[in-house]
Amino acid sequence: MSSGVSPIASLSEGRKLTIFALMALGQFMALLDTQIVASSMSDIQAGLAAAPDESSWIQTAYLMSEIVMIPFAGWLSRAFSTRWLFIVSAAGFTLSSIACGFAGNIQTMIVARIIQGFLGGAMIPTTFATGFTLFTGKKRAIIPATLGLLGSLAPTIGPTLGGRITDMLSWHWLFFLNVIPGLVITIVLGLIGRVDDPDPSLLRGFDLIGLVLLAVFLGSLEYVLEEGYRWNWLDDETIRNLTWLGAITGLLFVVRSLTHTNPIVDLRVLGNRAFAVACLFNFIAGFGMFASVYILPLFLARIRGFDAQQIGDAVFVAGFSMIFGAPITASLLNKIDLRLMIVFGLCTFALGLWLTASITSDWTGDQLFWPQVVRGFSIMFCVVPATNMALGSVLPSQLKMSSAVFNTMRNLGGAVGIAGVNTWLNDRTNVHWMRLTEGLTTADPRLQTWMQNVNHHMSTAASDPGLANHRALALLAGTVRREATTMAFADSFHIMAMLFLGALFFVPLLHRPKMMSAIAREAAH
Repeated sequence: MSSGVSPIASLSEGRKLTIFALMALGQFMALLDTQIVASSMSDIQAGLAAAPDESSWIQTAYLMSEIVMIPFAGWLSRAFSTRWLFIVSAAGFTLSSIACGFAGNIQTMIVARIIQGFLGGAMIPTTFATGFTLFTGKKRAIIPATLGLLGSLAPTIGPTLGGRITDMLSWHWLFFLNVIPGLVITIVLGLIGRVDDPDPSLLRGFDLIGLVLLAVFLGSLEYVLEEGYRWNWLDDETIRNLTWLGAITGLLFVVRSLTHTNPIVDLRVLGNRAFAVACLFNFIAGFGMFASVYILPLFLARIRGFDAQQIGDAVFVAGFSMIFGAPITASLLNKIDLRLMIVFGLCTFALGLWLTASITSDWTGDQLFWPQVVRGFSIMFCVVPATNMALGSVLPSQLKMSSAVFNTMRNLGGAVGIAGVNTWLNDRTNVHWMRLTEGLTTADPRLQTWMQNVNHHMSTAASDPGLANHRALALLAGTVRREATTMAFADSFHIMAMLFLGALFFVPLLHRPKMMSAIAREAAH
């Protein structure tokens, strides 16, 4: 039980910085592992002798378990203390990473990834809440900038780092990478990481029903968003059933959260208007960040045929522009209206998407350089002020729960963004395929000339004229499919750009931010 004196009062500034740095490293590891396998899936699939539909679960299983833990972490940190939750999570994350690296089949890998994602999810919101608790005054301004940078940078450089590691070593080292930092975090935080006291009284009112509803709701939602496009959404019986299950349990969970005396996730914190709108913008930022990180490697793989290392080299620049933007946003937090920062971030991110909307099938990393610079720089103007506005507007007693809700919104935004991209690509590719093939007729002199030239070229390599004609038609179909897919990518960037511009309509919902945060006001009293 707490003695009534906050453990933070006895911590030196150096120890506070050490605790925060280690927790930020843990958060970075957990977020990095959401995307580090993205560019190495073919290698992992081959190593585990897994089918393509099975290997997709390597990423889906992690995301599903992570998104269930993130909102639950707020309650756990209050019941068992921040230090012990983080130590157990870091130790378990390290052990499950080792299990992933040594996995000999797809079933073992999926189980290990579920455990890894669940325990990693606890480190994400806990770091945010602790950072805002540890520091005051000007030092607090670096918290949203630092964590916003790490939260945006980790999934952005994940494919790049993963591709490099796989090419230089093997895919097993994607997971062994976590071992040393995981051990350091576990040991050092065990020695110096006491920042609060546990509240065992929460265990007596543990809401098991609420936890089950939360897990089923978020697990069903994540599965539907991850797998729905593969099976044509509600046309598939499993997707349809899980949609209904998620909707029902989600509604029951909201009712439970609003009526239970000690809920697993206290949604009443959304009654704070500043916090609720900041969560909305975090959802939007997560949508754009994860969707843009996902779509570019997909284009380079499908259209350009790039391998993991080539993809990594082409998309790494977004991470560097984030690093450049983070200190600028931190310096502006207490100087200008946060709403202006968000407007700037939304507009420039939309500009970066719009610049990519003219994409063609011959684009490489060179043409993608400046659009990525614009997007990487601007996303910090969406994430950092939203983080400061959200966690700076709630009381210390609400920080842990608020951080859990806030971070859940970002991950949900990312899941919706990736699902949207996949759906748009499928639908728009079919539309453009139909339109392009409608214009291809044997009476078209341009098509006749093209076929004659290709047939002549094919005839030099094949003695059978019929075989040459068949190959020419196959080449034509492949070319049309490639161009239709490229046009679908362009449409997806257009849609995302318009959605970000549309988000400007929510900015007036924000009150003019107060210079003194809720945390500082409570401390002053």
